Amino acid sequence: MSIFEAIILGIVEGLTEFLPVSSTGHLTLAEGLLGLPVDDRSITAFTAVIQVGAILAVLFYFWRDITRIVAAWGRGLVKAEARGFDYKFGWYVIAGSLPIGIVGFAAQDLIAGPLRSLWVVAAALVLWSAVMVYAERKPTQARGESETTLRDVLVIGLMQCVALVPGVSRSGATISTGLILGLDRVTATRLSFFLAIPALTAAGVYELPNALDGGVGLVPTAVGTVVSFVVAYATIAWLLKFVAGHKITAFVPYRVILGLVVAALLGFGVLDATGGLE
Repeated sequence: MSIFEAIILGIVEGLTEFLPVSSTGHLTLAEGLLGLPVDDRSITAFTAVIQVGAILAVLFYFWRDITRIVAAWGRGLVKAEARGFDYKFGWYVIAGSLPIGIVGFAAQDLIAGPLRSLWVVAAALVLWSAVMVYAERKPTQARGESETTLRDVLVIGLMQCVALVPGVSRSGATISTGLILGLDRVTATRLSFFLAIPALTAAGVYELPNALDGGVGLVPTAVGTVVSFVVAYATIAWLLKFVAGHKITAFVPYRVILGLVVAALLGFGVLDATGGLE
């Protein structure tokens, strides 16, 4: 992989990781257009590693919230009187992250192989859009972060596993589920960010050896990660402002059009399902 390709993929990752449009789907498409083998293990590993850049952006953006929650969680472990909502929220994030950790590890060969197909991306982009439309039609999006329950986070964590399918979108799956459960859009979006930290960090660390040893190399991997961090930071700030006044269905037309275009290019033989222009 060249430095130019790493920069392009870092930009794509940073722009799409937290938008409900599927970062993995966009990366798979971008890798295919760049002529990279999207089902190659080193390319799959590179995709996972540069997501760490986006997670670092979350850590920087929510630094005060994260340190407050971690400190409260630590105090609550030793002092029962310190077990307020921040303490509970720390446990919520841990519990909500377990499903994707278990499923992701158990299904890693499927995720890195057969699911890394542009046909899968096209179908998932279109089909999950229907879930997003249903989620926004739910009329009870009234609960804020302090009203979040363990049940909410466990259900959202389970649905986060669906996002292992390229094209679904991790943020799309978690935000949609939060809305269906009655959380408001800002709360559902913030929770999506917090649940991303353990999931994507673990995936990036786990796949790092494959990215470095499989042919991508240290320099392109580092460049892609840095670029994704910078772009993701700006994207987080924009998205939180956007969802405060707009429905997530604003992204549905783009998802559907992109999915149909990819399917058409595959059907006419312009694109190959596992990477590259024909």
